[in-house]
Amino acid sequence: MSSAEQSPVAPTAQAAPAAPVAIIGTGRVGAALGKRFASAGYPIRFGVRGDKDLSELLDQVRATAGGVSVEAKSPMKAAREAELIFLAVPGGALFDAVSSLGPLMGKVLVDCTNPVRWDKGPVWDPPEAGSNAQALQALAQPAVVVKAFNGFGAEFHEDPELGGRGIDVFMAGDDEGAKARVAEIALRSGFCPVDAGPLRNAGLVENAAVLWIHLAMVGGQGRDFGLCLVRREG
Repeated sequence: MSSAEQSPVAPTAQAAPAAPVAIIGTGRVGAALGKRFASAGYPIRFGVRGDKDLSELLDQVRATAGGVSVEAKSPMKAAREAELIFLAVPGGALFDAVSSLGPLMGKVLVDCTNPVRWDKGPVWDPPEAGSNAQALQALAQPAVVVKAFNGFGAEFHEDPELGGRGIDVFMAGDDEGAKARVAEIALRSGFCPVDAGPLRNAGLVENAAVLWIHLAMVGGQGRDFGLCLVRREG
């Protein structure tokens, strides 16, 4: 999928499948993805540990959901009901989070995290495997991992409009079918999916996020921009 195939900004709820989507993490990114995917017609299962009160978030997501179900469950129960599982936790919590999901046969894990530390600005700090996504793939067999939705702030997860089209979502993964499924939910939700190659390129995708963070937080650009492919006309 190329950014030349520009996505609609508005989500297309009527065509979305009935299978629930699990979102592990209810911070800014997880909450924003829940709202956006629900508005595109996807049932949402938030995976959360303990007895955290999510009533306000659930009400907000249901208000955008057009009648699809939105529930909060334990991470294991949320993952059990879904085939697409979005990991929207802090980068340092990724591996602990995946350990709570239970059996992963047939699941697609979408890694939305970035391994970043701070030293007068963001510094990419990957595990020995080369990237968070590659380390996750080694840990989470037999699930399939796709790196995606990590390259911009939560504002764009909730509203992907940028310059009259959806912001680009760079995806890296070894399984073409899994990437196609992630591209589909991205496109239906108003994003513009871009295939960034195999999982070994996940580090490049993570570094693009580090560049975004630097420009936003240190470089004076603010948060209202994205890194996108723009093609010359003619």
